[in-house]
Amino acid sequence: MSHPAAPAPGPTPAPAGPGPEDPAREALRALRAEVAKAVVGQDAAVTGLVIALLCRGHALLEGVPGVAKTLLVRTLAAALSLDTARVQFTPDLMPGDVTGSLVYDARSGQFSFREGPVFTNLLLADEINRTPPKTQAALLESMEERQVSVDGRPRLLPDPFMVVATQNPVEYEGTYPLPEAQLDRFLLKLTLPLPPRAEEIDVLTRHSEGFDPRDLQAAGVRPVAGAAELEAGRAAVRTVSIAPEVIGYVVDLARATRQSPSLQLGVSPRGATALMSAARAWAWLSGRDYVTPDDVKALARPALRHRIELRAEAELEGVTPEAVLDGVLGAVPVPR
Repeated sequence: MSHPAAPAPGPTPAPAGPGPEDPAREALRALRAEVAKAVVGQDAAVTGLVIALLCRGHALLEGVPGVAKTLLVRTLAAALSLDTARVQFTPDLMPGDVTGSLVYDARSGQFSFREGPVFTNLLLADEINRTPPKTQAALLESMEERQVSVDGRPRLLPDPFMVVATQNPVEYEGTYPLPEAQLDRFLLKLTLPLPPRAEEIDVLTRHSEGFDPRDLQAAGVRPVAGAAELEAGRAAVRTVSIAPEVIGYVVDLARATRQSPSLQLGVSPRGATALMSAARAWAWLSGRDYVTPDDVKALARPALRHRIELRAEAELEGVTPEAVLDGVLGAVPVPR
């Protein structure tokens, strides 16, 4: 993890601990190398998406256009052998366009349910902040309950199911900011930065040699894990222990945000629970069966930055959520 002074998109994989290796963990860690066949860099974002899958959570990707957000999700789905669907969120998108709707069949004289794109494993909600709140809210039940209710009847979504939403951090004209209730449904917010010079040269070199982002098979991307490994990983994560002192550390971090003079909204108990869950998944991926305070620190930014809200005066002074979290991490005593 980079130093707190430098914003980081999320955790990067740590070396495995001693002892026999877990086949599910090895398979999921191999995703980084497989995704790298199509996506240059963005290792931290790949790890964050795997953590979200392990925790049955959802992820919000933020980055300027052209940093491979869509390609990242498509490649991850291919490497996991999971179904994926993409919805381009626009101002005229209706809730039924996402969840599905009842369609009248003239031959039978009855209504039948036509599934929407949400019935998949990885749903890419592209530019989610470009659609009105009514359509944004249509995803709430899907994200929280893993089901869609139409005409009073619940319809279960596939398992695994994860929403990966994207939004542009710099363009606000014609957008509808996500409400706090919806933001709170995302386990992690991962930022995709512009690549350094060496990586950008690598991107252009690949394209000059014929790389086609629409043909992942030609790029050599193959399934290296699947639903079975993911379920085994989830079961293993549930066995990762977390000491009372570390739980107290998570709670103290959340409570410190509520007392920050720069914030009008701090981290809720749901946010603290999300941080603890993500830290357990990160510990397991790192080859340990226990959580350390460093695991909590590594996930604090991606798990909490979208759950806090700055005061207007703090925004005018140029304060950022990351800066507030850095201050909190520096002020709250770390348990030994």
